[in-house]
Amino acid sequence: MLVQLGAVDPAAAVAAVPAQDPPPPPQGEDFGKASPVALVVVILLAIATAVLIRSMSKRIKKLPESFERTAGEKQPGSDEERSSS
Repeated sequence: MLVQLGAVDPAAAVAAVPAQDPPPPPQGEDFGKASPVALVVVILLAIATAVLIRSMSKRIKKLPESFERTAGEKQPGSDEERSSS
């Protein structure tokens, strides 16, 4: 059964509803207490990253310019090396 209450403009009905703010997030007594621990963790990770970068830079400097082999050089683990032992 349809009941017609009269001609109502849909735009007017939507405009009549006031905008509502969302409810604030719940904040318990522990809210915001993790930030000092997180700061320490971030600082430790930054120090570890710096140490790793420094260590890898030293190792990269020790590498040869090229890994190409010369004609007379034997490859480690080759068949010629195994047969001579």
